[in-house]
Amino acid sequence: MTLNRRDLLAAMAALAAVGPARAQDLPRLLCLGDSLTAGYGLPQEQGLVPQLSQFLHQAGRPAQLINAGISGDTTYGGRVRIGLSIRRNAPDAVIVELGGNDMLRKFDPLKSEQNLDAILTTAREGDRPVLLVGIHAPAGDADWRREWTQIWARLANRHGTLLLQDLYAPIAALPSDQRGPLLQDDGIHPSALGVQRIVQHLGPAAAQLVAQTA
Repeated sequence: MTLNRRDLLAAMAALAAVGPARAQDLPRLLCLGDSLTAGYGLPQEQGLVPQLSQFLHQAGRPAQLINAGISGDTTYGGRVRIGLSIRRNAPDAVIVELGGNDMLRKFDPLKSEQNLDAILTTAREGDRPVLLVGIHAPAGDADWRREWTQIWARLANRHGTLLLQDLYAPIAALPSDQRGPLLQDDGIHPSALGVQRIVQHLGPAAAQLVAQTA
């Protein structure tokens, strides 16, 4: 599935055409995350949430996606704001994508896991479906990276959530000299093309999440 501006605009027009009543019937997905979710450095329509919305529409699982991504946010920040985000938006399901900034700042994985545990506890209230999105651990101490790698499955099992182990897998799997077009100049955030690759990886799990709201 190729995502481009023309297809995205067409999908937005099609969604608008269903009318307010039917649009309101779509499941509401709260996307809690950091700059990756927020769409840092990209035109609005090329960010992760709009492109994921497009994927779900084309996959026959349309949903209202609420972008609750904040650039620079950490798992602690997500822990602080998850309750208010739930109350304000009344989502039918939640995607949690946090931890990248904790890693970049070399936070203790145990403390970050505690924050994510609290986030998932709140998100899962009332048996609300949740998709936990893991992040590829950057280069560093082997034991530290191993601890981070093990967090995601442990939390997903504990809370009974869906899991995408590594959001960056489609990019991380490539040789470093082939990643350039998929990343912005900072070498961290995905370009619009990189987001397309990521959404192809994330989309099926998000579609499964939407299915759980039925």
